[in-house]
Amino acid sequence: MPAKKRDHENALTGAELIKETCRRIRRARTLWDAHNNRARGEREKAMALYNTVSQAEREKVLQVLRVWLRYRSEKYFGDDRTRPGGRKSS
Repeated sequence: MPAKKRDHENALTGAELIKETCRRIRRARTLWDAHNNRARGEREKAMALYNTVSQAEREKVLQVLRVWLRYRSEKYFGDDRTRPGGRKSS
């Protein structure tokens, strides 16, 4: 029997949303530290949840997790980064 997909993420509010956001960021960080490529997808899910959280609720997310998420987003996924395989010098 296949695993059930979790559809309740859209219905999360308040403390449940913050808890799920923190869980996703922690999971992405763990995968990233293990050099696992699934960290990218998990980071995207964490960013999607983090973007739904209000400014006041963002303060409830641990600062360590917020800093990690922001650092990875800017350093590795920012607009100023070149795409892999983009330009090649001749």
